[in-house]
Parts: sequence; structure tokens; C-alpha cells
Amino acid sequence: MTRGPVDVYDDAAVNAWIQDDPDPVTRAELTELLAAARSHGEQCDAAQAALADAFSGTLTFGTAGLRGRLGGGPNRMNRVVVIRAAAGLSAYLKNRVGEGFSVVIGYDARHNSEQFARDTAAVVTGAGGRAILFESYCPTPVLAFALRRLEADAGVMVTASHNPPQDNGYKVYLGGLAVTDSGQGAQIVPPYDTQIAEAIDAVGPVASVPRPQAGWETVDPAIREEYIERAAQAARMKAPAPVRIVLTAMHGVGGATCREVLARVGFTDVVEVTEQFEPDPDFPTVAFPNPEEPGALDLALDKAREVEADLVIANDPDADRCSAAVPDADAPGGWRQLTGDEVGALLGEQAAELAAFAGNGVLACSVVSSRLLRRIAQSHGLGFRRTLTGFKWISREPGLVFGYEEALGYCVDPAAVRDKDGISASVRLAVLTSVLKQQGRTLQDLLDRLAREHGLHATSPLSMRVEDLGIITATMERLREGGAPAKLAGSPITKTVDLLDGVSDGNGGTLPPTNGLVWLTASDDRVVVRPSGTEPKLKCYCEVILPVGETPVAEVRAAATERLETIKADLRGVLGIAA
Repeated sequence: MTRGPVDVYDDAAVNAWIQDDPDPVTRAELTELLAAARSHGEQCDAAQAALADAFSGTLTFGTAGLRGRLGGGPNRMNRVVVIRAAAGLSAYLKNRVGEGFSVVIGYDARHNSEQFARDTAAVVTGAGGRAILFESYCPTPVLAFALRRLEADAGVMVTASHNPPQDNGYKVYLGGLAVTDSGQGAQIVPPYDTQIAEAIDAVGPVASVPRPQAGWETVDPAIREEYIERAAQAARMKAPAPVRIVLTAMHGVGGATCREVLARVGFTDVVEVTEQFEPDPDFPTVAFPNPEEPGALDLALDKAREVEADLVIANDPDADRCSAAVPDADAPGGWRQLTGDEVGALLGEQAAELAAFAGNGVLACSVVSSRLLRRIAQSHGLGFRRTLTGFKWISREPGLVFGYEEALGYCVDPAAVRDKDGISASVRLAVLTSVLKQQGRTLQDLLDRLAREHGLHATSPLSMRVEDLGIITATMERLREGGAPAKLAGSPITKTVDLLDGVSDGNGGTLPPTNGLVWLTASDDRVVVRPSGTEPKLKCYCEVILPVGETPVAEVRAAATERLETIKADLRGVLGIAA
């Protein structure tokens, strides 16, 4: 007898959830599904499958907090899950800090974000804490700034960043008296995540969690103004030459703030992508509201061609990430979107030049990001650190003046915002464009100069999306047990590093173990293979380094691109990915 969906959920568990759920929308959703699942109609199988999925497990609280699809049940983002998370966080903070612990709470414009934020404020207040709630939606970097500025013990940001519209999430930062090291104001890392998760697991029914209707504070609007002024100051100068910028907020919450910071620095010729500028939780003009996704910048690039812009800037919906595109006569349509590693190199060189005056500072990037940043740091006499993926690690590095990861995340002012900040990064990039324009140069010219000085570093990702996460586990086991390629693009693999064994941080230390493999070839190619932390994907990060010498950089870049494609073709064969 086959085991159908009806066997993997429990009627009693669904009914108990419905009774405990304060949200009439998700209560009605589950009640309707339960009735359909008990029927013998056309909707029976689909309803059983939906309930099985919603009750097949529990959203796990980890270093990234919570993230998942909206809906009823423990495996979804909803008011029950959020109230329990807030109660667990409050219990953790009360135990660690004591009575009167403080939490600043922000939220984006996604479906249910404001409700989740208000539930959090109520729970914190009911637990005897001081809840400080933003009156309206805000970018994630503004919440991260407010956490340090207000010296709060924790910060909560309700957002799913660049996920699809049916998702939402819950990010947690620690600060104030909760942490005392350089991670103050950063997202949580182990063991904090496990400790908070244990406190969440100990929470009883939602009905038992005190949730007063009032009693929390609101964030002073001056905090947003202080963030804008700080981000403008982080640019280090006014725009020396006029630059026309096309700006898209990707239907998110960063548009107005980014535009205001740009204006504060002298960039007044900013052309908005009007179809994407106002917050819209349905993200109607893009398949995925992620600047990395193909097609996400199409409207911005069309506008750039129309107005003959110098630069395109795209923030993701919560504005913690920044993408850029530049004119390129050789690219299709005359414009080219820069990779995250290219923007990281540009901002890293800029930060290194600024830090060199002080004679100290550290540049940092993740293990999957380009090796170019290390060479930039060394050329300026600065320190360099390699970290695990995620800004929860990058922003913790002592002495940090700039950090980035290839997924469009940049930290340019870690003293103020210990997280990736797409707004201040956008302004830094605009200033760099302006400085170069005054000199008769472009961002591409600077990339070419870095290639001549340090070798051309070209990177490209390859992903394998799966329905069954067990496939990723099996693939990593196979690669570890002799299934790795002997060569890539004809070059023998000379070194394999298992990140589960730890890897050097670039400063004599060793990083914590993580699930990943690094392959290095005789030709200095590098591939990092690791499971995605947020999506059902196995990801490969490929890098080629070629010397330039007297050869035109464009020719070397073309050769590097061709070599990357050969490496990716080899990887498809190893991983079983269709071309």
C-alpha cells in the first residue's frame, strides 16, 4: 500500500493550530484545506498535499533568522510562527541582559510585514522589554543603523529581501548589552542562533504569550535623517563631475532614501524607473525581484539607453544589496551589468585608497568571492581576511574598512552599519563614477587598470536547482568520495580543500567548518562548490585568473570568459546538469 499525502499530516495537529492562530486569514485557509482534505472531491489530493507540506516540519530559526512561504502551519511564515519567535527572542534577551532589554523593529513593504512587526513589538512589550518600532517601512540598512545608534540589545527586520512575493522572513541582529565583541550590531552567528532557537522551542501556545495592544515606542524620524546624513558622509566627497544615474528600487523600500542620499552628495540628475520605484509587494514587472536574475534590470537598461545615462543603480527590495550597469559599446544593447565581484573590486580599490592615508585597515570578503580583493589589500599595505559566506561573518572582522560578497552585498561604513548596505554602496559607486569622469575615465577603465596590475580575475556562477534536498547531500558526498573531476578546462586539479576541515582566513587563523569544496587547478583556476543557504540549489563559484602583460585587456577578458564557459561545461558533466 502506497503512503499518500493523507498519511503525513495529523488532523489533530491542524485543528490545534487553527485554535491557536490569531490570524483570521490563515485560520480560514487551513479550515478550508482541512474540509477539502476530508472530502472525496476534486480538491482532496491537492488539499492533502498542501496540508502535508505546511505541517511536514517547522521553519528552522538559524543565523539568517526565519524565511519561508506565507501561509498557515508551522512550515510557513505566519503570525503564530512570528509570535513564537518574538517570545523566544525576548526570553533569550531577558536571560542574557535582564529586565528592560531593548529591541528595535523594522519591516519592509511585503505582505504581512507590518503585522509581523507589530506582533513583535507587542510580544517584546508583554515580556517586559522596551520595543522601538519604525512607524513605516524602512530599508534593512536603516534598521541596522538604528540598532547601533540607539544601542539596542537586538534588532528585528521583517523582510524576505529579494525572494518571490509569496515569501517573508525575520532577521535578527544583536547589539547593546547582548554582545560585546566586534559583532555588535551584526546578524547572529553560532551559538546565538541555537540558543535563541531553544528559547523559541520552549514557548507554549500563542494564547499564553502576553501581547498588549500598546506600550511600545516608535523610532524617532530623526534616525532616518541621521542615516541619510551618515551615508552621505560615507561618500567622503561631493560629486566632482555631473553624472546621470538611472535608479530602480525593484518595487522595494529603498528608492526614496537612496535618491535622497544621492542628492545630498550632489547627484541631482537621477532618473527613476517609475514602474519599479514605489513599493509593491507583488513585484509586478519582474519574474524575481533579484537584481542578479536575468531580465530584472531590463526596464532600467531601457531607460538608460533612452536618457543616455552614465550609470545604472539597482537596489533589491529591502535595499541591502546594490547592482550596477555601465555603458559598453561591445555589449548587447550597449550596456553591461557588472558582476558582484567587479563592483567589489571597484569599491575595494576605492576603500583601500582612502584607508591607505590612515595606514591601517582590513578588507574582507567571503570564501566564494574573487581572490582579487586580497591582491588589492596587499598592494595598499592593508590587512585582508577571508570569511565564511554571509555578512554575519564579514561584518565581524576587527578593523574592517570594507567587506563584500559576490552576491551584490557591500559594507562600506562598518562603524555605522554592520551589514551589507545597498544605499551607501550605491552612493560610493556614484562618487567613483564622478571622480573618474572628471579624469576622462570610466569604471571599466579602472577595472582594466586593476587587471593589468593584478591579473584579470573573471568569475561566473553555475547553479543546480533541485526539488529534493537529498540530491544535494548525495552529490556533495559523491564529490568527496572520488567523484570530483581530475581536470577543469584541461588543467589538472592540483589541490582540493574540504571546507568541513576548515580553511585559512588569510591571516594565520582557520575558519569554522562549513559544507563546501574548493578545487584549484595548475592554471590557477578555482571552483568552490557549496549548497545554497537560502534556496534548494547546489552552487558553483568559478574563477579564472589570466595575466595581461602587453595584451589588450579586452582580448584577455574574452579568453577568460571562454575559459569560464569551458569550466562550467565540465562541471555540468560532473554534476549531471543539462546544458
